[in-house]
Amino acid sequence: MQGSAFHRFDREHLPCVPWKNGGGVTREIACYPAGADVESFAWRMSIAEITRDGPFSDFSGIDRVITLLSGNGIRLVSQQGERSGVNHLLNEPFQPFDFSGDLPITAELLDGPCQDFNVMTRRGACAAQVSVYRGADRLGPAPAGVMMSLLGMWQLNTEVLAPGHGLWWADRPTSWALSTETKGAILLTALIYPVRP
Repeated sequence: MQGSAFHRFDREHLPCVPWKNGGGVTREIACYPAGADVESFAWRMSIAEITRDGPFSDFSGIDRVITLLSGNGIRLVSQQGERSGVNHLLNEPFQPFDFSGDLPITAELLDGPCQDFNVMTRRGACAAQVSVYRGADRLGPAPAGVMMSLLGMWQLNTEVLAPGHGLWWADRPTSWALSTETKGAILLTALIYPVRP
């Protein structure tokens, strides 16, 4: 797999897109298929800047995974009752948390703004596996996904990622050999798989 098969990005230079409900902004990494909007994507990955308390956008029919990247974190709260609702403290960096986009979630900042990695997949079409790696590993083929270095230099097959840099791909099942010589290195991955009927 060569050249244009991978789309590389620097998280500091991603385009800003308003939240669906207008309550904030997100830096979009990838939205699939090409040309899809928030109502029609199969999957979407982005980095959100949360600067104040408020509701998340309604994404009924979407499964979500959120991972704290920086800041002290947020509490995610819904009012759907003890069994089906959410009351989750997202204050540990690099610990993915999944929830349904159907729920009316409110984010309450713990102490100052934070930045989060978000993965959304359309329920019944595809599913995401979000993981964090701290050393060498091998990953089986995934047809689509995102990989981003959070700390340290990483080599992914023949691709090299510096901190804050990443790559994504789609429609090309790819296996990966991950390696790093940086002490304390952290790599965030989000792999997308089709859901079989």
